[in-house]
This record gives sequence, C-alpha cells and structure tokens, in this order.
Amino acid sequence: MQQILDDLSEPLPEEEKLAALTAGERTHWANVRMKLFNKGVNRTSLDIIEKAAFVVALDDFPYEFDMNDQSKLDHYGRALLHGRGYDRWFDKTFTLCVGSNGRIGFNAEHSWADAAVMAHLWEWVVTTETWENRADAPIVVHCWENIITDELYDRYDSDGNTLGKPEIIPPAPIRLHWELKFEAHEAIEKALKMANSLISDIDLRIFVHDHYGKGFMKTCGLSPDAYIQMALQLAYYRDAGKFCLTYEATMTRLYREGRTETLRPLTVESAAWVKAMDNGETSIDERIKLLKTACQRHQVGYQDAMCGKGIDRHLFCLYVVSKYLEVDSPFLKEVLSEPWRLSTSQTPHGQTTRLDLKKHPKCISAGGGFGPVADDGYGVSYIIAGEDLLFFHISNKKSCPTTDCHRFAKK
Repeated sequence: MQQILDDLSEPLPEEEKLAALTAGERTHWANVRMKLFNKGVNRTSLDIIEKAAFVVALDDFPYEFDMNDQSKLDHYGRALLHGRGYDRWFDKTFTLCVGSNGRIGFNAEHSWADAAVMAHLWEWVVTTETWENRADAPIVVHCWENIITDELYDRYDSDGNTLGKPEIIPPAPIRLHWELKFEAHEAIEKALKMANSLISDIDLRIFVHDHYGKGFMKTCGLSPDAYIQMALQLAYYRDAGKFCLTYEATMTRLYREGRTETLRPLTVESAAWVKAMDNGETSIDERIKLLKTACQRHQVGYQDAMCGKGIDRHLFCLYVVSKYLEVDSPFLKEVLSEPWRLSTSQTPHGQTTRLDLKKHPKCISAGGGFGPVADDGYGVSYIIAGEDLLFFHISNKKSCPTTDCHRFAKK
C-alpha cells in the first residue's frame, strides 16, 4: 500500500473518476459496460476488480469522532455513505474505507446480503484487531509475539510503520490499465454528474443518545427494539403532524437463504399511545399502560415476521404471480405503490462474545445508515451499542421542504 501511495505517476484523463460509473444510473452503466468495457484491456482490468473479494479506498482526509462536535461524526458517516461519488466502487460487495488517521469503515452493496452479515464480519475485524494483536491477548499468543519480535524492542517507527523484516518480500502492486477515449470520458462525467446530484441532495445526521439505553428499557419490561420504534413513531408524528406508513426490516434467517420481511410498526396500539403522549389530559399511568400495550403488539408482529408469518413478502409473491398470469390487480398495485415515508432498520450488535465492550469502549461501532426510500421521507437506521448508548443514522432529501433530519433528531 505504501508503494501505491508513493507512486507519483499521473492517472489518465478521467481515470481517477472511473468508479463514478458505478455510482450513476444503472442503465447508463450497463450500456457503457457493454460498449466500452466488454473486451480488451478494459475487460481485463474490470474483471480483476470484480473478481476481487473487496475494494480498499485510502482517503486523504481523517475520519473523526468527537462527542462535543456533532459535525465530525456526520462527516464521517457521509464519507462512508457516498464519499465523493467517484472514490468508492459501489458495485462491489463492500469497499473498505480508511481515513488518513487510520480510522476505518465500509460501504456495502445491499443486494448480496443484509446488515446482519456485514455487522457480524465487522465485529470479527474489530475484535481480532483488539483481542489477538494486543497485550490482552491469550497468554500463549502474547508470549509467542514476544518471542518472534525479541530482536525488535520497538516494533514501530515514529510514523507508525512496522520495523520488522518480512520473511517473504511481497509482490509489488500492479497498476490496472485502461483505454479511456473521448466516449468513455463523456460517460464517466455523465455518471459523476448523476452521482453528485444524488449526493448533494442527501442530508445525514448521526444522533448519539447516551442518557440511557437498553438496560433501562429492559428494567421497564419492554423490548428495546419496540421501545425505539415507538419513539420513532412519536418523533415522526411531532415532526410531520400525522402518521405515515412505516417500514422496519426484520430478519428471516431462521430459514435457509432467508433475507428480510417487513414489520409495520404503525399500528392501532402505537397510534393510541402517540396521541396520548400529546394529550395533556392523559395521565402518566395511562400513557405507560398504552406504551406497554403498543410494545407488546410490536413484539408479536416482530416474531410473526421472523417466523414466516409476515404480510409484505406474501403480497409481493401474489404480485409476481399476477404478473406471470397477466392478471391485473388494482388492490396489489395500490398496496405495493404506497410510499414508505419512514423506513427503519436496526443494525445487529453483539453477534460474537469475543470482546467485552465495557472494557473496550473504543471498539463500539456506531452502526451504519442509508438514504430515505421516499422523496418526502426519512431513512432511520439505529444500533443499540451498549447498556446506555444508542446511535441513530437519520437521512432525508434536502430538496424536500417538509423533511429535516436535524429537526427530526431533536423530536
């Protein structure tokens, strides 16, 4: 990697922005791919990228986190969500992003897997770095590290580079070659223009809640996920002055090759509690009772969705069959075309028991986020990171006059 960073050779015209093709409109990229990247050196180089396990992006700016400066975490999140539009290979399973200060994150392509898979992988990455390569490693491993590094009292120089001598000299990196003529230049610029249009319209706020967390929720006898979903219902109602169709992703991994089912958090019970919260005449005891009822209803729906008793995938299957049979269904058209103005998802946490995050708080992940599904809606991803710590990734489109992720976070 250092050899790549030290390489002073200039890229070809538009070569630096080549990955923008993966960020633009899919049809445009498909057409360009067939016409300009289907043979010769372009096909060879593209195959190398697409057959790789993942892509690494070395950014020239730091990823910063400061509890006293919200803008730094927001910038960190936006860097991982979309970057500059041309410095992430968005077709790839995932792009590992590294800031100039050594902090890392990733951008994942969604079609191949859901958040639980990448979250599980990420926990192994973080725990391996902390557990197996540090002083709190198992005694045998720690002793072995000392034996093999005995000749080097200081293993790193002042810049953080290792001083050890590799047993085998690694092969030098091979630069990929491209044939980019005027037509390719135009295609790249067109894709980048599309990408920049999307990027400039997305706003992202990462809200940190550390007053209490799942510990308090459990002492109240409430499911943390249900509790948070009720809070989101109340926040949206206070933000928009009305209710909306709400999406929550649930896992169907009890089944082979299971992906997701939709849970609809907006229910008669949740609406009753939300209205009670803004009704000054409703007693605290009644509000608590309504909250417990709403959370219990939510949990039943969650368990049903996980066990294959959901609604939306069933409706989608009916829609696919109707298309195959060429049967027009006004009901399915209406139901499946309704916008999800509040699209939510919980990022799983604690899928391994390899590391005690209370002892290693710097290894806590803030989770990840996504854009809004509807033009006039919000995308909300959250992670229950500890007993007293929650992260919310809230996104909206700046072009919509009725949504504001910063305002929503305050609700």
